[in-house]
Amino acid sequence: MDKPQVFVFAPADQSADSHERLEKAGCSLVIGEAGWLTPQGNNEDEMAGYAKESAALMGSSIRSSPITRRIMMANPELRIVAKCTVGVDDVDVDAATELGILVTHAPTESNCYGVAEGTVQMILTILKKARERDRAVKEGRWRDPALMGTFLGRRTSDGYPGITLGILGLGRIGSRVADLFAPWRFRILACDPYIDDDKFVRHGCEKVDMDTLFRESDVVTIHCDHNRETRRFVTMRHFKMMKPTAMIANATRGQIINEEDLCEALAREEIAAAAIDAFTDEPLPAGSPLRGFGDRVLLSAHMVSSNQGSGIGPGYRWAAQAVMAALQGEVPDNVYNKEAIERWKRRFTGRKMLPINEPIGREHSYGVPE
Repeated sequence: MDKPQVFVFAPADQSADSHERLEKAGCSLVIGEAGWLTPQGNNEDEMAGYAKESAALMGSSIRSSPITRRIMMANPELRIVAKCTVGVDDVDVDAATELGILVTHAPTESNCYGVAEGTVQMILTILKKARERDRAVKEGRWRDPALMGTFLGRRTSDGYPGITLGILGLGRIGSRVADLFAPWRFRILACDPYIDDDKFVRHGCEKVDMDTLFRESDVVTIHCDHNRETRRFVTMRHFKMMKPTAMIANATRGQIINEEDLCEALAREEIAAAAIDAFTDEPLPAGSPLRGFGDRVLLSAHMVSSNQGSGIGPGYRWAAQAVMAALQGEVPDNVYNKEAIERWKRRFTGRKMLPINEPIGREHSYGVPE
């Protein structure tokens, strides 16, 4: 039996153990260039060449050349595109579905929970003025009167009104953010038309529409998928609805927010602050206006999920597991484009490409996708 080829299109240092596992299972690996993770350039020709003999594609985020229809059509026997990350916005999922190719993703607890924890950290850093207070002490300004009042500490004649948190997207990450803020006794609003009502109740959220969320929240945090529906989803119309004292956080994909509108809203003080981990163009251009708002804007280099011992390492194990299952003619657990499954089964069920005889295991130790 010839070894099936797996094209690892966006490798990462944490992937070595999964590469070894695939090779031991009987796969032949072709490794892409690490530089392909950055958005500069166009590597579609080279990637299509690698994909020509590959039964499976696997990798993390690929910014220079997304996995296009042309790349997937390079080999009519391609079975799977296995992502090591939560998002699949760098894969032409519609084309994959039409071609009968499974796309899997890796919403591991370590990745999703890392994003949620990082989101909470960014929000609290701004609300409690943590950077400003640290800098004041180091500069010799003890108990600077300008820093005595923070957003969370404000009072009115009626007492402390509390904070209203708005979560746009109540999936794994959004619901985890709600859980982490629950002990703070925030009023938590959430908008997600694709989530059942009982999930809002389980996570202590009031179900509202998008306009209500932006209008009533002191903090808006975005956790929806990036797709055709949500591209440039948040615009000046929404910023104008927000309180001038409110802030917005984005730790999902930069393309969900109209970045030009965000900068204009900050400049015009339509909103007070922003915490951003994902940008329209990455790395963030040197001339981006987002660099010029001082402590009103907290920036992170699309690495909010990177906890020690976490990151996308577990996601690589999920992806490797999915590849082995697909090469053995089995449907993996974590299929994103479920509408492709029946067509895929007709093409590949029972068609084994690996010499291993034991059943394909499951990565239960990293949590089961919700």
